Amino acid sequence: MADPVIVSSGHTFERACVQACKALSFTPVLMDSTSPDFSTVIPNLALKSTIVNWCLKHSMDPPKPLDFSSGEKLVRTLMASKNEKELIQGVKENPTVNLNHAVTELTRRPSHFYTSSHESVPASTPLQLTTRPSCYSSSTSFSSCTEHETLNPVSNGELEEEFVSKLKSQQVHEIEEAVISLRKITRTKEETRVSLCTPRVLSAVRSLIVSRYTNIQVNSVAALVNLSLEKINKVKIVRSGIVPPLIDVLKRGSPEAQEHACGALFSLALDDQNKTAIGVLGALPPLLHLLRSESERTRHDSALALYHLSLVRSNRTKLVKLESVPVLLGMVKSGHMLSRVLIILGNLASCSEGRAVVLDSGGVECLVDMLRRVSELGESTQESCVTVLYGLSHGGLRFKGLAKVVGMEEVLWKAERVAGERARAKVKRMLEMMKARGEEDEEEVNWEELLDSGLSSRTRFRPGCGNGGESSVNSSEF
Repeated sequence: MADPVIVSSGHTFERACVQACKALSFTPVLMDSTSPDFSTVIPNLALKSTIVNWCLKHSMDPPKPLDFSSGEKLVRTLMASKNEKELIQGVKENPTVNLNHAVTELTRRPSHFYTSSHESVPASTPLQLTTRPSCYSSSTSFSSCTEHETLNPVSNGELEEEFVSKLKSQQVHEIEEAVISLRKITRTKEETRVSLCTPRVLSAVRSLIVSRYTNIQVNSVAALVNLSLEKINKVKIVRSGIVPPLIDVLKRGSPEAQEHACGALFSLALDDQNKTAIGVLGALPPLLHLLRSESERTRHDSALALYHLSLVRSNRTKLVKLESVPVLLGMVKSGHMLSRVLIILGNLASCSEGRAVVLDSGGVECLVDMLRRVSELGESTQESCVTVLYGLSHGGLRFKGLAKVVGMEEVLWKAERVAGERARAKVKRMLEMMKARGEEDEEEVNWEELLDSGLSSRTRFRPGCGNGGESSVNSSEF
C-alpha cells in the first residue's frame, strides 16, 4: 500500500480501492466472512510510516499511490471473478516493492488465526482436558508474519528492554508496532514466553489492555494469552494485577478483545492457585454474560473459564448467588453449547447450595428429558448429563420425589444399556442408590407435600435474601 486508510469496521485498505468500492456500490466479503464498513475513511498513518520505513531499510523506492482508474479496474475484476479472497491476500509472506494494491486488517485476524485441527475440541473428548483457549492456534498460523524473524539476535535482557521501551513510548504507532511484535514472537517462540513474562513487561502490557485504540487493546490481550500458555507464567501474571483490566475488557472491550480476554482468563484459571483470586476480583458475572456472545470462541472460552473457576467451592457459591442456574438450564433446554454448559452444572450440583437451586429450578425434569434421547447424544455429553444427575441424587428425598414424578428410573435403565462405559457406571450407582432408599422408606410418603416444601428454598441463595448478612458476591473475604 501507498495510501492506506482505516474504514469504520477497523479494516485497512488502499484508499483508491475504497473509493472504487463506494463508487461501484460493492462490498466485498472478507476471509473471515465479514464485510467492511466504508461509511467513514481516515488515513492510517502508522501503517504508511511502517511501509515507508521498511522500503528505506531495504533500499527500495516506496510504492506510489494507486489512482482511481487502477483501483476501479481491480474492483471490477474482483466483482467479475467473485473471488473476494484476492483483495485481502496482497500482503505476501515476503513483501516486495509492489504493495500498492494490497489490503490487510489491523483489528481482525484472518480466519486461519483462530483454529487448528489439533486444537479443536471434538465431542468425544472430555472438555475439562482442554488446556488452550480457542483464540490461540499453532505457530504455523503466523507463517505470513515474519517480522520477528528479521530481528537481530539479542539477549533476553536486551529484548525485554527493547519491548519495555517501545511499549511505554509516547508515539502511538510505536506502541502498536511493539504489541503486534510481542504477540507474534510469543506465539511462535515458546522460550520467549518465559523470558518476556517479567514484571516490567507485564506492567507495560497491563496499561495497554484498556487502551482506547482498538488495535493496541486487541494485540496486547492476544499477547497476554500467549504469555499465559506457559504454566510457570500463570500465577505470575495474576499477581501482576492484570486480571482487573481483563475484566474491564470483558465488560467494555471490542468483540475481538473480549474473545482474547475470555481465552486469557480460561488459561489463567487452569492453575489452582489462581481460581479463587479470579473469582474474587469479579470475573464471574461478565463471563456468565458472555456465554451468550455472538462469537463462538468467546462463548466456548468463557464456558471453559467458568468450568475451571467453579471447581473451587467459593466460586460455585458465587455463581449460585448470581442466579446462573436458570441461565444454564435454559441453555441446556435450547441445546446451546450443551457439552460445556453441562460440565459447569456438574460442578454446581456437587455442592449443597447449587444442588438445591438446580432441584428447585426444574433441573431433574430438564436433564431426564435430555437423557431420554441418550442414543442421540455424544459419549461426553451423555456422561456430563449423568454426572449432573448423579450430583443431584445426593439431594435426599427431595431428589427422589422429583425423580419419581418424571419417571427417571425407567430412563436410567435405558441409559445403562446404550451409554458409554463411564456414564453406565454412574447410572448403575444411581439405580442402586434409589433402590436402597426405596427399601429404607417403606412408609407412605406424601410426594406432593414433599415437592412443595422445596419451593421455599428458591430464595435462600438470592443476593440480599437471608444468609445471615453474608458478604456480597465479589467479597474479598476468602
